[in-house]
Order: sequence, then C-alpha cells, then structure tokens
Amino acid sequence: MKRHTLSVLVQDEPGVLARVAALFARRGFNIESLAVGNTELEGISRMTIVVNVEDSPLEQVTKQLNKLINVLKIVELDAAQSVEHQLIMVKVHAEQAVRSQVIEVAELFKCKVIDVSHESIAMEATGTHDKIQTLLNLLEPFGIKELVQSGVVALARGPRSITDRQGK
Repeated sequence: MKRHTLSVLVQDEPGVLARVAALFARRGFNIESLAVGNTELEGISRMTIVVNVEDSPLEQVTKQLNKLINVLKIVELDAAQSVEHQLIMVKVHAEQAVRSQVIEVAELFKCKVIDVSHESIAMEATGTHDKIQTLLNLLEPFGIKELVQSGVVALARGPRSITDRQGK
C-alpha cells in the first residue's frame, strides 16, 4: 500500500463532504486524514485527503470523484514536491518531578504550551507526520492523557496554485 495525498477543490455546499467520503467508503478505503476549509476563492472549499491504497484502485476513485458535480478539480500531491503539516494538541501527565523534562521535549519540538496544571501540561505542535509521531513517541513515557489532531493540510511547492490551472 502507498500513501497518497489528494487536494480536491469542491463547491462549498451542504452534502459535498458526505458524498466525497461515501465514495471512499464504498470502495472500502479508510481515510487516514481529512481536512476541509475555505480557499481564497469565495464559494470554493479545499479538501486534503490522505489514504493508504494501491495506485489502481485510487485511480478508479479519482475518476468517480471527477464525475461528482460539486468536485471542481483533483490533484495528487507528490511528497517531494509538496509541503504537508498537521496540528496536534496533547495533554501530558507532568507532576513536579518530571515537569522540566516534559517542557524540555516541548521546547525541542518548538511546541507552544497552552495550559499548565499541577498534574499536566497541554501543548500544541505543528509539523510533518514524522515530526509529530516522533514527538508523541518521546511524550509517551510521561503518559499522554489526551490527544487531538487535525487532518493533514498540504500545498504544492513553487509559485503555482491549484487554482492556476483551469478545468477539472
């Protein structure tokens, strides 16, 4: 299986997300990450979808996505030619005895401490999938009490934009 990142421009209308997700579900694909938000163009949203599948089945889903009336454009982002980041917020068990060690890990990964209590520290971090995973692996021995993460968002490198090219 191979990790694929799709950037999909869609009309910003109710039900579009459900129809796109349903296409992947009907094929039995698990969406690893899904992030949706407004773009610089009014009435158009951008979905960043990350899936682990073989190339052939993904090509079929992409063709079916293109047939949806609300889908304007689909681009598969090459990992070497794009930048991907995600956001996490994590609450770690950090009593006085280990607090300085937890803060040291947070500083090493340029985390922002967002809440401190007597028993825990909450922080936020952004970065690549690998950076986030490494951070979590280092925090695990302290005891992760709570974790929430956004989906991956991605942009192609260079001056061109997904909206520069016309059509689907």
